[in-house]
Amino acid sequence: MIRRTTDLSAAARAGFDALIDVRSPAEFAEDHIPGAINLPVLDDAERAEIGTIYVQSSKFLARRIGAAKVARNIAAHLDGPLKDRDGSFRPLVHCWRGGQRSGAMVAVMDQIGWPVTVLDGGYMTWRRTVQAALYAPDGPWRVVLLDGGTGSGKTALLERLAARGVQTIDLEGLAAHRGSLFGALTDRAQPAQKLFESRLFVALEGLDPARPVVVEAESSRIGARTVPPALWAAMGRAEVIELSAPVAARAAFSARVYADIAADPAGLDAALSRLPRHHSKETLTGWKALASAGEIESLAAALIADHYDPAYRRMTARRDRPVLGRVEMAEVSEAELDRAAGALAALISSFVIPGAA
Repeated sequence: MIRRTTDLSAAARAGFDALIDVRSPAEFAEDHIPGAINLPVLDDAERAEIGTIYVQSSKFLARRIGAAKVARNIAAHLDGPLKDRDGSFRPLVHCWRGGQRSGAMVAVMDQIGWPVTVLDGGYMTWRRTVQAALYAPDGPWRVVLLDGGTGSGKTALLERLAARGVQTIDLEGLAAHRGSLFGALTDRAQPAQKLFESRLFVALEGLDPARPVVVEAESSRIGARTVPPALWAAMGRAEVIELSAPVAARAAFSARVYADIAADPAGLDAALSRLPRHHSKETLTGWKALASAGEIESLAAALIADHYDPAYRRMTARRDRPVLGRVEMAEVSEAELDRAAGALAALISSFVIPGAA
């Protein structure tokens, strides 16, 4: 018997042995339920071909040719990724709207004898769930912002706080970007906006609303991705913990963290060329000369002192939010980051959310 559901809670998703998305690879790449596997019943080229036949030639012919392709693809999945699944296998299957593509897959699975469930409304049910949480006027999260100048190790501290049991959200990790002109990752591209939001939703749904969540202070955009309204509103009213470290220490740390950018002279030159026009031609030429000479730590120090820190001071001057505490570091080393993480965890443990038990 084919079961049907619209329940996409974390507990419900965890109750299935697999979340099977039968949409095309391109649809899956744009967005999908985190943890789902893609077993397309039509690939991108087949989907385009069938759509063209349907519109320009014959609906009947499109269905007949499409059915043959779907049957072959389902057979390939049964002989491939699904071949070792026994009779107890409990999948949740969906396509775009819970229509013909998922219907074909679940019909075969049901005949095999697997206790299969189809997601009513398909992927769009998931998308509405994500939008309802992230595009609401406000969210239930009580955010503490980890703030500080460039190179103060905020992302590294988030990792250490998470290891200590503190609730954290790594927006840069979810967006696959380090949040500056030099922040693009050389080993992977940013996810599409919808997929970024799906990953963020899953990270947020696992939080305890009675405890604070630490988020790195960011602009509303992380590379090409935008922080959704509900979380951005929570960040806007957040208390702040400020980090500080000398420019030289932050420059040394930045040179290590951005070693991949430094190893790409053309990419580094392009990033420097995107700096705001208010910097003089002579200043930009000097920074590019440091880059060409491989003097990355000196370049980082110059950028921090003359570009990033002035912008940070302007931003903090406009900010009117309570400061929960301050943590100073003499250097941004592994030992100092560990010590700072302990101090931050102690500060956060003393933070009381009004109304929390």
